[in-house]
Amino acid sequence: MNWNDNLTAERVTFVTHLECSMTGERYAADRLHGLSSAGRPLLVRYDLDGVRGALTREALANRPNDMWRWRELLPVRRAADVVSLGEAATPIVSLAKVGARLGLKELLVKDEGRLPTGSFKARGLAMAVSMAKELGVAKIAMPTNGNAGAALAAYGSRAGIETIVLCPDDTPEINVREIAAQGARVYRVDGLIDECGAIVGEGAKAGHWFDLSTLKEPYRIEGKKTMGLELAEQLGWRVPDVIFYPTGGGTGLIGMWKGFAELEALGLIGPERPRMVAVQAEGCAPMVKAWQEGEEHAGRWQDAHTVAAGIRVPKAVGDFLILRAVRESGGFAIAVPDEAILAAIDEAARQDGLLLCPEGGATLAAAAQALERGLISRDDHVVLFNCATGLKYPMPDRSRRLAKAGPIDHAAL
Repeated sequence: MNWNDNLTAERVTFVTHLECSMTGERYAADRLHGLSSAGRPLLVRYDLDGVRGALTREALANRPNDMWRWRELLPVRRAADVVSLGEAATPIVSLAKVGARLGLKELLVKDEGRLPTGSFKARGLAMAVSMAKELGVAKIAMPTNGNAGAALAAYGSRAGIETIVLCPDDTPEINVREIAAQGARVYRVDGLIDECGAIVGEGAKAGHWFDLSTLKEPYRIEGKKTMGLELAEQLGWRVPDVIFYPTGGGTGLIGMWKGFAELEALGLIGPERPRMVAVQAEGCAPMVKAWQEGEEHAGRWQDAHTVAAGIRVPKAVGDFLILRAVRESGGFAIAVPDEAILAAIDEAARQDGLLLCPEGGATLAAAAQALERGLISRDDHVVLFNCATGLKYPMPDRSRRLAKAGPIDHAAL
């Protein structure tokens, strides 16, 4: 088994068509598509009967442990079109001390910060850019709150595709700089991410570029769903009782829900499903409001603000898909204050040595709140998603000064 076997192997592909997520209208595969005629995201469909014979537990066990090992359930037809920076499977890390304090039987973190560009955006953008390359796209643009833009810049450069990224003025500085460092043209906009997205959409309509915004093309979901495929395999072909997922655009939550259904159709897991929890910040919680009010769609959140920039999405294109997955799973949507997010980051780092990003901190804060409110039980097997490395974000300076000339009281250090 060679390290790059998954990238170079002949790809027996099983994509049959694309399907409107709202109406079910079919669209031809192997053509460039944005949203459906109903203005809704398109979903990739596969010949799952055909996949069943090729994608077995035994076949997976003999492949390198990266995202591309799931190739029969991925849309890229030709190995030459795969755009990769080494998307290795991410580890599951126990928060044993924090879990014990909360009284949870099992508290695990799927640490997506180990991926290229330091976030789970690598999964979706690797797939979207690979398909853009396969379909002959020469120029792409998208809005970002930070990490998605960094991933797009990296994969766009690797694919040789011209890339433009628009971000809100207050996007974390390191994200803005890494986007530029990795070859994209990046612009700061005096607005929020959906307002950046409107500018991108206008340029796409005018024919200046292809719009790679969240869920406005079909393939980022397919990359993100590998989080769920990978999780099920890592847990011995079972799913956890509850998944807490930081939800802005919600592509990963939607993708994992789709992936679990595909795994069941292949006979790799049973009918059990985790309760899917959409985690948002109190300063930007459109999904929580819609879930509480029993709505199918979420209105735009006014004055969106939170320290967790990645989930500061006032209006999500796939709102109904997020809410559908939450409700079908028996899950819920929950919002947490910034103070709880920061406290959760601090506790996980100090107690268990895992530095969460703000969005990951939100999932820990949400799990604690859900337990306190009786929304989950102490016996539940809980998985949190840490979507990026905490090293990208500002940290308080708690260092102290020590003069080398002494005298030094070593015992007091």
